[in-house]
Amino acid sequence: MASRFSTLLFAIACVSVQLVGNAQEHAIPAFKELNSMEARVQGCVTCHGQSGQGTNDGYFPRIAGKPAAYLFNQLVAFRDGTRRYPPMNYLVAYLPDVYLREIAEHFSRQQPAYAPQERSHVDQATLARGQTLVQAGDASIGVPACVGCHGAALTGMNPGIPGLVGLRSSYVAAQLTRWRVGERHAAEPDCMKRIATRLNDADIWAVSVWLSRQQAPRDASPESPNLVRMPFACGSQR
Repeated sequence: MASRFSTLLFAIACVSVQLVGNAQEHAIPAFKELNSMEARVQGCVTCHGQSGQGTNDGYFPRIAGKPAAYLFNQLVAFRDGTRRYPPMNYLVAYLPDVYLREIAEHFSRQQPAYAPQERSHVDQATLARGQTLVQAGDASIGVPACVGCHGAALTGMNPGIPGLVGLRSSYVAAQLTRWRVGERHAAEPDCMKRIATRLNDADIWAVSVWLSRQQAPRDASPESPNLVRMPFACGSQR
């Protein structure tokens, strides 16, 4: 089965290169052995980088080192259409759970270097607001601190909560907005939906730009599960 699907995924990779155009020039498909996991994920690396490190285009996020269960859930969501992005929906449309789980586990084990933090000009008030929301939350609008679920160092929490360090501001802002308007969903209870609907545009931008400026810790592994610390019940942790 692996050989058959590796051929399918590599064929899709060639189409993916055309879909994403020249924006991904730093993610050219390359592998040593055809019958290998490295070859089977070439449809992913055209957007996410050879080791899942992300690319210069902020809309294609770093997936390396994220919890395997989180990555698997996203792949299933793209395949089943509950998360919509046409190139991803097309890429995984016919792949079975067992193969998606292998892909997720592969990228969860990757630990490439992080890209430099963003340094675009942002006013100090915006950065201060972003830091407050991430590290302390805002009880007046019912928003808990991001670190409560995504980890003290923002590296995520096993089994299903992703790290936020290393993501570009454009990607974070886009995902928060999609949750807020109902275009992105997670397993119920959807805690991110509850949070995103309480953030206005300025808050989303503040969180996004502050996160994009944070340096990854030396140990970027996701934290162990800690349901007691989490402010909301979260379907992603089931």
